Amino acid sequence: MIRSVVRGFGAALPKRVMTNREMEEVVDTTDEWIVQRTGIHQRYIAGEGETTVTLGTAAAKAALENAGLTADDIDLVLVATSTPDNTFPATAVDIQNRLGMTHGYAFDMQAVCTGFVYAMATADLHIRGGLAKRALVIGAETFSRILDWNDRTTCVLFGDGAGALVLEAQEGEGTIADRGILTSRLRSDGSHKEKLFVDGGPSSTGTVGHLRMEGREVFKHAVGMITDVIEGAFEATGTTADDLDWLVPHQANRRIIDGSAKKLGIPSEKVVVTVDLHGNTSAASIPLALSVACADGRIKKGDLVMLEAMGGGFTWGALLVRW
Repeated sequence: MIRSVVRGFGAALPKRVMTNREMEEVVDTTDEWIVQRTGIHQRYIAGEGETTVTLGTAAAKAALENAGLTADDIDLVLVATSTPDNTFPATAVDIQNRLGMTHGYAFDMQAVCTGFVYAMATADLHIRGGLAKRALVIGAETFSRILDWNDRTTCVLFGDGAGALVLEAQEGEGTIADRGILTSRLRSDGSHKEKLFVDGGPSSTGTVGHLRMEGREVFKHAVGMITDVIEGAFEATGTTADDLDWLVPHQANRRIIDGSAKKLGIPSEKVVVTVDLHGNTSAASIPLALSVACADGRIKKGDLVMLEAMGGGFTWGALLVRW
């Protein structure tokens, strides 16, 4: 059978690092409060000339270089983002153009923080369905542009950045020993919309709007939803937490990450955590974390890796991949 195998990875971050101490000068908060409740020490903030498209393009180029490929080798560009440069065309089409591609196809995926998991699952379907041989899957965000910088409960949480993976069609035996994406589990429940949303849009207000969140409500649902889809991925593949080499979660909050891992029986030394460095970068957080763990040698060829995320909507999902 055809498997979607990870061929390369890449990341891009804005130039500016904003520490918690700097955040103290913006809103009524403290470094101690932020670290205790979220695990975040700093985040990257996009400056002039840095956008979702520029960051996504840089991450894409890095992933192509890591894979030893060029844009000519890619059939599909799929971008997960909630902060596009334009209402349309898709961010993916802009990045496709900047990569010099005039072939193939490109589109965006909007599932907020779960966007990268949704995008990986979608690219896998396109590859296994024969529509594409190689796909560039990108998570790119500039959440700093939709934050209310007077709201101390949200502006301390989010940052900007981009990460990318190159997926390639390869023959597999149809077992869990295969390299590539083994299974995915995707969910959503729109009844939770008011708990995490942006209060604007082209059709409703004609404005971009600002992010609004009921933090306690999100936290209350997060661990249960995340563990549900991870357990579903284990059941679908006949694997368990003991078989896992790495859990790479969405980097929203250290307490959510720790709570989910504990409930699943996954030891902390198997969990990739970068929320302290990047903050919550929404759809970019998983590929950024993957890039860090691959670059430092933690994630190696043959490792069994679980990706998971939860985002506004609510959306949530998990994807199991043999690296």
